[in-house]
Amino acid sequence: MSAHSQTEYGSPLRSGGLLARDRIIAGPNFNRWLVPPAALAIHLCIGMAYGFSVFWLPMSRQIPNADAKACAMQNFATELFTTACNWSVPSVTHVFEIFIAVLGISAAIWGGWLEHAGPRKAGFISALCWGGGLILLGIAVSIHQLWLIYIISVICGIGQGLGYITPVSTLIKWFPDRRGLATGFAILGYGGGAMIGAPLAVWIMTHFAGNGIAGVPEALIGLGVIYFLVMSAGAFGFRVAPTGWRPLGFTPSTDDKKRQMITQNHVHLSKSIRTPQFWLIWGVLCLNVTAGVGVISMASPMLQDVFGAKLLGDATNASATVQRTAIVAAAAGLVGLISLFNALGRIFWASLSDKIGRKTMYYTIFVIGIILYCLLPTWGYLGLPTPFVLSICIILSMYGGGFATVPAYLADIFGSQMVGAIHGRLITAWSVAGVIGPALIAGLREFEITHGVAHNRVYDVTLYIMAALLLGGLICNFFVKPVHEKYHMTDEELAHERTLVREDKVSDNAATAARGNFGLGGALAWLAVGVPFLIGFYIAITKAEALF
Repeated sequence: MSAHSQTEYGSPLRSGGLLARDRIIAGPNFNRWLVPPAALAIHLCIGMAYGFSVFWLPMSRQIPNADAKACAMQNFATELFTTACNWSVPSVTHVFEIFIAVLGISAAIWGGWLEHAGPRKAGFISALCWGGGLILLGIAVSIHQLWLIYIISVICGIGQGLGYITPVSTLIKWFPDRRGLATGFAILGYGGGAMIGAPLAVWIMTHFAGNGIAGVPEALIGLGVIYFLVMSAGAFGFRVAPTGWRPLGFTPSTDDKKRQMITQNHVHLSKSIRTPQFWLIWGVLCLNVTAGVGVISMASPMLQDVFGAKLLGDATNASATVQRTAIVAAAAGLVGLISLFNALGRIFWASLSDKIGRKTMYYTIFVIGIILYCLLPTWGYLGLPTPFVLSICIILSMYGGGFATVPAYLADIFGSQMVGAIHGRLITAWSVAGVIGPALIAGLREFEITHGVAHNRVYDVTLYIMAALLLGGLICNFFVKPVHEKYHMTDEELAHERTLVREDKVSDNAATAARGNFGLGGALAWLAVGVPFLIGFYIAITKAEALF
């Protein structure tokens, strides 16, 4: 380090450009608690993918006075290019499917590159793809070209994938003592992004509405500009820990049971996918997400179908219109609660895993999840909406917790050197689950309805199947053991990998780096991400009041 000048927060004037990894090695006055807000800035933005449902109906009503008779005859191929007919809701919902599918694919493809490029470059490219992609989506909606929307959605999905895995490796190296807490903070943002972005999108669409047409292009472009700026700020806020850095007073766990499941070695990305541990954890994530996505996709209609009039409260004797409004408001309240518990569960369960261990944490959420899924039909039979809603909220907290804990689980099993890249490969489980879960639920529901099952009973078999999926996840988790030493990097392989990211030497300032005070800068950074999150929290709670 003596050959380079040192700034307060990092070490500029190195060999790379402004976005290079070796330009963002932390200096002595940096504080590691500035890294989670940078990660949250990115994840709160890309988490808006969960809130895109606010666009589906407005996007399907962008053409005023369309010829209903002529448009009823159009097929999907015609729909791709039409400027005279509105799109169907199923056609525009493919946008979300593209987001999630490309998220997993791009994370798997570029995870290894990200480890070498560093979080600033990856985060900034993510901002370009997601923020810039939303701006382009707004333009595509304004010229009413569905084929173009699909293509641009691929760009947005790349931004999603890069943004999702960008903070993982950096956070784990900054917080070897609190891996679960650190990744939980970041991935909390993805679960909570929709709580902020969805109300903002609705406000912009309403503000720019004209002639009964919602301002979808303006909302997408506005969000794109905001997200690009916020994500760029997050990307430039990242610093990486110098090689050999450790928190003051940190010593690895002396608990034999925990230590057995936390390796001191490292597994290369290319070897990780050959291990049974990778595929077992892949199964843990996939089965947990499939069950959780199933509940997310059917929570609102399920509540209405199962309880119906019991949601009316004081509106029992009101007109049919008022009753329908009350039921829809209750269902919207459940959606708000789901978003809230999905977000908060990420930090709660991930932090708990630091105390009880990753494997025990997954045992816990699978056992509780199986019990709650099996109880949901019972709450329906008994006509008890309150325990039904609380059960769904707990299930969704564990859905989020499973996401947030898996990076720390991977670091425990495979080591921290390439955990970001390995996490990128594992995220393909999400892509698979995102397709299978909703399709399975919708298919089973339709099958039961066509065979005469009452609407308030069509979910029973589905919920038991979800419990069976969690049982499969529990079994996968049981078989996760420490990786065999034959997969560990040799000293030469580890040295080569560290050379690629300029970590081949213990930094001269490793003992003194990042010992700065939290200070005003830290308070402002946390306020910048905390205030919007709390506003979203308040909105979700306000919507949830309709349930009680």
